[in-house]
Formats: sequence, C-alpha cells, structure tokens
Amino acid sequence: MEVRIGDVLSGTISGIQPYGAFVALDDDTQGLIHISECCHGYVKSVRDILHVGDVVRVKVLDVDEYSRKVSLSLRALSQDPFTGEHARSKHYWTNRHGEAGFAPIHNAVPGWLKEAEKDFFD
Repeated sequence: MEVRIGDVLSGTISGIQPYGAFVALDDDTQGLIHISECCHGYVKSVRDILHVGDVVRVKVLDVDEYSRKVSLSLRALSQDPFTGEHARSKHYWTNRHGEAGFAPIHNAVPGWLKEAEKDFFD
C-alpha cells in the first residue's frame, strides 16, 4: 500500500500499548497512533478510548522513509474543542490592549538597582 502524508485512511486497531495504538491499514501496512494523537486534551490511558478490533479513520502524519514506520492521528480529524465557537476565553494577566512594551520594566530597573546596592553594601 502506498501511504502518503495527509492521506485519510481506514484501519483496524490491532494492538494497544501504554504509548499508543497500532492500526492495521492493510495486510502489509501498519501504523501507530501515539497517545498524544488520540484526542484533544489529556489522555490517561489509550484503552479508555480505543479497543482491539475497532475500525477507525486516521490521518497520516508522517512516513519514515527508511523504516517505513507510519505515524497516524485521530485528533487531526476532529474539531479542536479549544478553538472556534466552543473556545474557552483566555484570561490575560496584563492589559493586552496597552502599548507599554518593556517601558515599565525599563523605568523600574534604576530603582531596583539602587535597592539592591543598598541591601548589598549595608
């Protein structure tokens, strides 16, 4: 089977390890879905998501030209819940609309140096 980066294929889960799941793409070609590519967010155990015999649609992320190892992803085919209309709002600890740059730090450095010298030489 000719496998190329970006292909979307169907395969059957043939084995599960703590680090990921092996997918049989055909009789001669097998790939690995790393635990980080199973879904968006934290995955405690691959076995919570996938089981041997499951038929899955996967996207080819990489094909090692020497070993012919195929890296696969389930996550690449699903909508990221942290973007789009379901995105969590970001909390900014500073005023993100301000244009102060490094000026507050630059202005504070002389005072910090004087304070440090006072503590060091006293």
